[in-house]
Amino acid sequence: MLNKNYPPHDMNVVFDMMAEVLQAGDCHEQAVPEMNFLNRLMASLPAEAVEYGMRFLHGERDLPGSCDEIMPLYIRFVSLAEYCEKIESLRIIPDNMTHEDIMKRSEIMQSLDDHEKAFGKPLLGFTMKEGEPVKSGEEDEEDTSSLHLLNFNAAVFACEDPLKTSLFYENKLGFKAVHLDDESMPHIKLVRDNVIIVLAKGSVKPLRMISDIKYDMYIYVSEPLLFYNEIKGEGVSIIEDLTAAEDSVNLTTNRQFVFEDNDGRYICVSQQM
Repeated sequence: MLNKNYPPHDMNVVFDMMAEVLQAGDCHEQAVPEMNFLNRLMASLPAEAVEYGMRFLHGERDLPGSCDEIMPLYIRFVSLAEYCEKIESLRIIPDNMTHEDIMKRSEIMQSLDDHEKAFGKPLLGFTMKEGEPVKSGEEDEEDTSSLHLLNFNAAVFACEDPLKTSLFYENKLGFKAVHLDDESMPHIKLVRDNVIIVLAKGSVKPLRMISDIKYDMYIYVSEPLLFYNEIKGEGVSIIEDLTAAEDSVNLTTNRQFVFEDNDGRYICVSQQM
């Protein structure tokens, strides 16, 4: 629900109003790039389509069928406007807040996540690069990462008792567990930072026991010492100790250490070079 008095036709003024709110800070780091992204996309539309976007902003929903293909843009546009209004309202802190005021502020703060989930996501065949739209599929000579078809990958670990293994990774290694029920493979998803591991019920066979492969998984980190100290303090079994930083210049491999999980898998933690 929008509360501000927006101009009836001038979208540039609307984006100026949003920019004034977002550039004051206290918002998501992708909020300004999101605004720039939507602004550029709107600017590329015919004048008639922009006018329909302004009508959508003012609550008109009975738009012609020609707007259907760009409706996701209108929705993101209005969502950002609502986000800016909420950010602005949270900056005003009454001297004496009632219980109702506190509950209302809490609801507004919790609702920000719903808006922020869309920030930076692809839209109408375009991805965002530094706030600028980049056509999906077009090669960038300097950086081909503008097209993100693949979001992340996940190792799959077979476990005799996935719940037991999940608790080990949660309590000892700092992962968070999401319990999922898939028709083809009931499993538990473990997440920490950019590392994802899927646990599924099955026979445990560490790779070193069935092949010449030493490790079941590599985890690349910026500074292995931090993670090393963390899990060693939790009593995790260290199989190969971490090389001292001053000695790492003589290594033929990355600076790394190896730990053993509760199922006997050897996980190598290697410094990202």
